[in-house]
Amino acid sequence: MSEPIDNRVFVLILQHPQERREALSTAPLIATTLRHAKIAVGLSWPGLARLVGKAAEPRRWAVLHLGAARAEMAERRELILLDRRGEPVAEPSAILAGLKGIVLLDGTWSQAKTLWWRNPWLLKLRRIVLDPPRPARLGRLRREPRREALSTIEAAALTLRHLEASPAAADALDAALGELIETARRPVS
Repeated sequence: MSEPIDNRVFVLILQHPQERREALSTAPLIATTLRHAKIAVGLSWPGLARLVGKAAEPRRWAVLHLGAARAEMAERRELILLDRRGEPVAEPSAILAGLKGIVLLDGTWSQAKTLWWRNPWLLKLRRIVLDPPRPARLGRLRREPRREALSTIEAAALTLRHLEASPAAADALDAALGELIETARRPVS
């Protein structure tokens, strides 16, 4: 295992307890690949600052939202920043550049919804919706409910590709996922 990549944007993963049992859970790969990443396993937490262990301004953090990108959007973007009403922000560059961290919900769709509703402090964070250009790579091994559904590691990589100055963190996550897929495909002897 090589040294973790030094990412600027902190990645906080809220993992549903049942997801830990999944053989193809990708959250641990994120935590070992990135220097600034943390997994919190549970159902609810008192707030962002307690999880990251220091003061954290909610407006400088974003949560990858469970909603899908709206089909009626005039321009297709991989990463869409939503306002409080759920409408795409027209010029998101300055807000995205100022983000200190992102929160990902790790679990099945129903588990992620449970995490969302049990942690009302998530509503204070910015919301990001992903509209990936391709189906999930892990989706071939682990069934995804919709085309835009990504594994946690794929969502982190796609988001960091837009938020980090360098592609190093996203490339490292993509490589870690590739290794996981290759290992899962190998026949057991």
